[in-house]
Amino acid sequence: MTPRASRRASHRRRLTKSRAVVGGIAALGVTAAALVTTSMMSTAGAATAWPEAEGQQPTAKTIEVSGTLDGGLKRYYGTGDLGGDGQDEGQDPIFKLKDGAVLKNVIIGSPAADGIHCQGSCTLQNVWWEDVGEDAATFKGTSAGSTYTVHGGGAKKADDKVFQFNGAGKLVITKFQVSDFGKLVRSCGNCSKQYQRNVIVNDVDITAPGKSIVGINTNYGDTAALRGIRIHGDSGRKIATCDRFTGNNTGAEPPKTGSGPDGKHCRFTAGDISYR
Repeated sequence: MTPRASRRASHRRRLTKSRAVVGGIAALGVTAAALVTTSMMSTAGAATAWPEAEGQQPTAKTIEVSGTLDGGLKRYYGTGDLGGDGQDEGQDPIFKLKDGAVLKNVIIGSPAADGIHCQGSCTLQNVWWEDVGEDAATFKGTSAGSTYTVHGGGAKKADDKVFQFNGAGKLVITKFQVSDFGKLVRSCGNCSKQYQRNVIVNDVDITAPGKSIVGINTNYGDTAALRGIRIHGDSGRKIATCDRFTGNNTGAEPPKTGSGPDGKHCRFTAGDISYR
């Protein structure tokens, strides 16, 4: 066989194999385009590109949301009483979501005040924080059945916490990205009213610098499950995965009792975390 004929035969074998793989995936209801996208993500570990804002929306008063608000990727930012971007506790949010509300396709610029408050179950879909103020979002529902969903989107420049989990229930974060941050999620360590809180972080890109992914209170039965976490730019592995604390309701600083998987409260293995 000539070299050219050998190359053609090799190409046909690869093409046949590729078609067989795509055909098998298609039988599962996944398109070839989705296969290519998934392959690129798994190979490069690249997060979705940040969106360009489709207009500006200065906000002087908290926007209350019930039902669904689609922001059309406008950039909302605080003015007047919402014009702060510091770490002072007790700031008002740009958005306040009622129980069951959905906020999607929103960019929160700077000043960001206290971002978003969820009064009960809520969904944040494709929400982006360009410069986190006090916190990006605070979850405040009091029912153990409350579920807070963060799907897509991202956050940058959080001096401390991105997501503050003060209420009860379950927080699920998927396909999110965060960079230059303190803590991605913190279960409140010293709130006057304490609850059991459960956190799931799945398919998330984390870029250094950062301090920790999740902080939970073991004495209240908190759990954190981490899956498909990609950490970028942290060759020294300084970003803590899951910190455990003993929380209180007195306002005192909670002591840290451990870090990393323990099979009970911090539920993951080394294989669930990759470094890029």
